[in-house]
Amino acid sequence: MGTPPGSRGPLPEHGNGDCGRFRAAWWCQGTHAQTLWSPLFRHRPRIHPWRERLELPDGDFIDLDWSTDGGPPTVIILHGLEGSARSHYSRGMFDALRRIGMRAVIMHFRGCSGEPNRLARGYHSGDTMDLAFLVDTLRRREPDTPLAAVGYSLGGNVLLKWLGETGSTAGLFAAAAISVPFVLADSARRLDHGFSRLYRHHLLTSLRHSLQRKFRNTAPPFDVAAAAAARTFWEFDDAVTAPLHGFAGADDYYLRSSSRPYLRHITVPTLVIHAADDPFLSGDAIPAMDELSPRVTLEIQEQGGHVGFVAGNWPWRPRFWLEERIPLFILQQLAAAR
Repeated sequence: MGTPPGSRGPLPEHGNGDCGRFRAAWWCQGTHAQTLWSPLFRHRPRIHPWRERLELPDGDFIDLDWSTDGGPPTVIILHGLEGSARSHYSRGMFDALRRIGMRAVIMHFRGCSGEPNRLARGYHSGDTMDLAFLVDTLRRREPDTPLAAVGYSLGGNVLLKWLGETGSTAGLFAAAAISVPFVLADSARRLDHGFSRLYRHHLLTSLRHSLQRKFRNTAPPFDVAAAAAARTFWEFDDAVTAPLHGFAGADDYYLRSSSRPYLRHITVPTLVIHAADDPFLSGDAIPAMDELSPRVTLEIQEQGGHVGFVAGNWPWRPRFWLEERIPLFILQQLAAAR
């Protein structure tokens, strides 16, 4: 049974010391162990959302997965590249928010809900239009319901960029972003080195399969041979992402879509969590304190990998620190906003 709407369940336990400090589990040490443990071994919470299809102004759609209990507030969850409601972090945060009485909704980017979207275009790291439309829709439906948002990786970049674009008109009381590729060009380069090439291969393979499903019966509006030959993110984005979404090329896409320049314009209380050992980004791409708005709290953890942050005394009883830290932050900001 979920927590009744309007009430709050018990706060998650904080067995990791200070709520702003993460300590990796002794049995899950190192950037790649932290990054890979959850997608490979985590027992994912069973969630039973109801799905809504939201029609977009351009004739396309996005699918929303809603919790069936809880709220207010409503918390929007934005997944990462090639993620969905099936992703371990989406399900985990959805369940953590539901258990403390909040209403959660996972916003699938175009084509990520299991059904290809209608238009030739898809989604990308800097596309904030669909998030803006969703927030506007929710504000019109329930103008008195507080809204917050949580974004992971690509979804975190979209969230931070949108918060910077909208400033004081964003309409959220809190936001959190995890493992954000603040500088997309740096992230593309970082994934070309060492063990990180494994993540690059996995994601590019998934992207190519998604394109094959989408354009099974129609001619794609990009160079198919170049897309098939792409072995790096720069090559893929130059061949596919840029022409599909109106950019001059990969460099133009990276420059215009990175969230780092927007951080100083954010007015919503925002928690940004990043691991210094994130294998998707070099340390040089992490923003300096003087680039941040006073409303942005940047927590750099020594460990955590990419969307990892696995804690706990034993591997059969893991703790997922993000699902403790972020709900607590949202509750604190909700109390402060009242």
